Amino acid sequence: MAAKSIGGPAPAAWLAIAGLVLVVVVPFVAIVLQAIFPNLGQGSFSGPFSSFIATLNDGALIGMAGNTILLGACVVLASALMAVPLGVFRALYRVPGAALFDVLLLVPFMIPPYIATLGWIMTLQPRGYLQQLLGFNLSPFLFSLAGMTMVMAFNTFPVVYFAVSRTVEAVGARYADVGRVFGATPARAFWRITLPLSAPGLAASLMLVFAAAIEEYGTPAALGRRAGFQVLVTGIDLRISDWPIDLPGASIMSLLLVGLSLVTFLGQRWILSRRSYQTVNGKPTSKDKRPLGALKLPVVLAFSIVSFLATGVPLLSILATALSRTISGGLAFDNLSLDNFLAVFQNSAGALGALANSFSLGIGTALITGLIGVTAAYTVVKTKIRGRLAIDTLTIIPNALPGIVVAVGLILAWNMPWLPVTPYNTGFILLLAYCCILLPQPMRYATAAFQQIGDNLEAAARVFGASGVTAFRRILLPLVFPSLASAMLLVFALASRELVASVVIAPVGMQTIATFIWRQFEQGSIGLGMAMAFIAILITTLLPLTLLALLKRSGLVAE
Repeated sequence: MAAKSIGGPAPAAWLAIAGLVLVVVVPFVAIVLQAIFPNLGQGSFSGPFSSFIATLNDGALIGMAGNTILLGACVVLASALMAVPLGVFRALYRVPGAALFDVLLLVPFMIPPYIATLGWIMTLQPRGYLQQLLGFNLSPFLFSLAGMTMVMAFNTFPVVYFAVSRTVEAVGARYADVGRVFGATPARAFWRITLPLSAPGLAASLMLVFAAAIEEYGTPAALGRRAGFQVLVTGIDLRISDWPIDLPGASIMSLLLVGLSLVTFLGQRWILSRRSYQTVNGKPTSKDKRPLGALKLPVVLAFSIVSFLATGVPLLSILATALSRTISGGLAFDNLSLDNFLAVFQNSAGALGALANSFSLGIGTALITGLIGVTAAYTVVKTKIRGRLAIDTLTIIPNALPGIVVAVGLILAWNMPWLPVTPYNTGFILLLAYCCILLPQPMRYATAAFQQIGDNLEAAARVFGASGVTAFRRILLPLVFPSLASAMLLVFALASRELVASVVIAPVGMQTIATFIWRQFEQGSIGLGMAMAFIAILITTLLPLTLLALLKRSGLVAE
């Protein structure tokens, strides 16, 4: 086997290090220093750790931390109750319309959580769409822990559904059949054989759901505040946005939230590394799946109900609101109009500027994270340079940094009065925030791609006189480009509609898609905000899919 490249890694390594320091290290270190030195903003290192006691003794903090864990646990439970049965049936039985249901259950990924939440508010609030259609509303339920759990679970349960369906499908029914040959009942064979074999994937997906739930800002901000249910994310936002501003307290709370996220992430990695199972006789075929028999109607009905609630209700609510002349006019034919969509394209309230800003930031984020990700992945996988493990660790840190924490770190790092030049209050600070939040996507994709490429290809190029840069550019980069392109398109879609960092650190007078929608909803121009939301969903869903299709046709991305 050819040795890993030793010569020529310096350009990639230095580029990766410089990018990681700017994007990841600076905001994280700023939070840690501000938490330790409360007077850092005044250029003083006096009173170290003096804010810890006051902040940690605050009864509200204990309540917010408890609420955060409670909400995360409830979302995990609700997601599991919906996703596990559906995933098992999808994997082991011939479900009619299974491919269609897969698409419908994938759509919630395409709807940003805060937009889905606004759709549910329009549906369940007093005089909402449910009351107009059926004569009652579920406002008390919506603005409660149960309501937040439901809304967030509908957004996150596809993570569990696809993990369970694919994992159980890989296991197949053949091992349970062996158990039945030896006298086990179908239920016992499932619980003692199929489920344990699928447990690592299930547990990892549930921990991802927990991490997403404790980091989510839009749903707790829209529903939790009205219900008096504060979590760490909304508490941090209050400390940096309401007077008196408490940056040391916000930093300490940010570190607590980072700790919860990091424990969850490390738990996921521990589960995946501790137990894994492999089959040795190929992928199960459709012949392995059983007919549903008497369960056909209940299973199809369950898939239909969940698909309608998770996908149909938010999308229909968003579209109905966007098409309404006035909210008070309700669901009436004479209230239908394209005025709100026309207002968006006529730049009402700066709508076109918000679209342009978000798409520009999305493209910039995709390019920068793609560059940092591919160079960092190359350094970690294909070189023996010292410090490559530190580089790998730095690319993992953003997994444990919620968007609100990144925003706080950037405020602390770049709002110092003694800095001669700062990106604060410019669009560049949003670009830094998006890059930090989304960097793990291209890094992980590129790492997996590099690991599949043998070292002999680069070694052969070097033997024939190619420099390290040339070998990387002409051989390795084209091979990893399909995975990298997919990751960059995902980054573009996510960055274009990111909310929490945009709300906290967007420069004065600069709007993004997310802040435009959020502010229109707060100001009462709900129809205009929902029209923007629908347009954003269409563009950030269809554009990446179209580009992927074009790349496949050109042969740059494999089928």
